[in-house]
Amino acid sequence: MKLLKNQTAVNVLIPELSAVIQQRYRILQMIAAAGPIGRRSLIDTLHLSERTVRNEITVLNDQKLIETTQKGMSCTNKGYEVLEVLKETFQEVTGLSSKEKELAKVLGIQKVIIVPGDVNHDASIQQLLGKEASEYLSRIATQDATVAITGGSTVAALPNFLSPTKSLSTLTFVAARGSLGNEMSLQANTLVSQFAKQCGAHFHTLYLPENLSKTAFSSVTQEPMIKEVLDLYDHIDIVIHGIGTAKDMAYRRDSSEAIIQLLNEKNAVGEAFGYYFDESGEIVYRINTIGIQLEQVKQSPHIIAVAGGTLKAKAIQAYFKSEPAKQTVLITDEGAANAILEK
Repeated sequence: MKLLKNQTAVNVLIPELSAVIQQRYRILQMIAAAGPIGRRSLIDTLHLSERTVRNEITVLNDQKLIETTQKGMSCTNKGYEVLEVLKETFQEVTGLSSKEKELAKVLGIQKVIIVPGDVNHDASIQQLLGKEASEYLSRIATQDATVAITGGSTVAALPNFLSPTKSLSTLTFVAARGSLGNEMSLQANTLVSQFAKQCGAHFHTLYLPENLSKTAFSSVTQEPMIKEVLDLYDHIDIVIHGIGTAKDMAYRRDSSEAIIQLLNEKNAVGEAFGYYFDESGEIVYRINTIGIQLEQVKQSPHIIAVAGGTLKAKAIQAYFKSEPAKQTVLITDEGAANAILEK
């Protein structure tokens, strides 16, 4: 096992073993994240030949690491255990472990966790991001902690991998922002209820338009029910958030043409918590958002940022150039990590 922890030794002395480990681990990992899944989906997702996938599935079946039903292949408890045992080895063999350390240093944050693949080329990678983020949440969650949740498709992948535990069932999930556009399934208010349901926990919603005029913002924030939720933001223990590209977030907010033009002129590339950043990390625009503010985010002991894909590399880098909170853990994919490190 010590040999497997040395990437150079594996690649030089036993190169075929390194290739086998990576391939078999990726297949089992994908079945664990997306199962029940069919053989054709594995072939298309991992870009492997039908013969290779068929042979590997036979091995995994014989070892009782997966089971096959009419719905497709699923990971067994033994399979999950093997994935956990080999996780560190896989990260070392593929070079992801060294990339995690390098990227954390470049971004100036506590830790980076990289999953293989690129969500822009393979949508199922989003499930791996959600799985890693949910596992990290489970590790750091303490009893009666308060967790702020933003919206977004990547954050929406987390609840799939949560279940009631001694600590998770005592959490209180809070919507970190108000309503955003028309995508109800990806909004913070919808997601906090899903997080709470999966964990058997409590939650607070914030059913208000996220973007308000200054007059409306000042008035609404004094309402007792709203103020109760807003006051929670000063005492958040964990923040889970995504990072968006400026253009996508502007359109999701149904922003006016004047705002979109302003963002273009200011060369905005990234967005988080209603703040838009240019490539140097400068805040070039912010909305009068009903939700957690950047200053409150930075006060939280634990911050989990979840974002992946080559197309989000600039947005991720821009956000972390703007005086990042050192206690942040970024869950990302190989596509985004490579794009940032190469730049």
